[in-house]
Amino acid sequence: MPSLSHNQSATELLKKVRKIEIRTKALSHQIFAGEYHSAFKGRGMAFSEVREYQWGDDVRSMDWNVTARLRSPYVKVFEEERELTVVLMVDVSRSGLFGTSGQTKRERLAEIAAVLSFSAILNNDKVGVLFFSDRVEKFIPPKKGRSHLLRIIREMLELQSEGEGTDIGEALRYLTNAIKKKCTVFLLSDMIDAGKDALPRYEDALKVAAGRHDLSVIRVHDPRERLLPPVGLVHIKDSETSQGAWINTDSPAVRREYARWFSTLEERQDALMKRYKIDYVDIATDQDYVKGLMALFNHR
Repeated sequence: MPSLSHNQSATELLKKVRKIEIRTKALSHQIFAGEYHSAFKGRGMAFSEVREYQWGDDVRSMDWNVTARLRSPYVKVFEEERELTVVLMVDVSRSGLFGTSGQTKRERLAEIAAVLSFSAILNNDKVGVLFFSDRVEKFIPPKKGRSHLLRIIREMLELQSEGEGTDIGEALRYLTNAIKKKCTVFLLSDMIDAGKDALPRYEDALKVAAGRHDLSVIRVHDPRERLLPPVGLVHIKDSETSQGAWINTDSPAVRREYARWFSTLEERQDALMKRYKIDYVDIATDQDYVKGLMALFNHR
């Protein structure tokens, strides 16, 4: 028989699922459904049939095999692909547990992912999720329907990361191997995956994924990450590696060096997105993400 604490935790989880469903479903209906549709629908063309050539048809659509066989000109007819396959790549590494403005990065990522999921479901698209840290934690293959969507939201709220770091490249490589057909991909992460040189470690995998899929990046950050406050001698701990160190935040040199590293990292991330023509948006945990998502959709 389940324990009382287990029942309580299950009840709390259902409450959280229901709360996020109500909020994100309303946003998807009222705001995002139309924008999502116009931004992502009709981006692919699927073969429909062949028919006899008519005056004004584009000769580039000629089906030369059928034309030769029937000895009469025929063209291929294409139509917009009405159904999309959407894959959300959600960063569940431990750095997402950081939050100083009422919501952690992971909570913000989960809510944005839920909104995108509802928008896709409203448009009768399939939705799948790839959760990752320094490994692929779980992959839920794309499907349709509300029950599938609620499973995704439950996993977002409940999944406990086993990995200790972040490896965006590994997640992108898994995606390109698991999904062969071109799909719409949203990479949701703080994108902090670099060494002391502030060089992103995932460029090669990003290039391959962007060439195969319709990839967009939604980067979430906490405002406190960019600048260290002058609060004296502080013991800091890396949430992913558990390594700790004492630093003097009153030192202007320490604060400058940290700010320089973070600024350089973001500049290099931005350069990668532009190099591979990837649509992306940066959203802070203390900002309303509606404007950010609308900007992403409208940019497309």
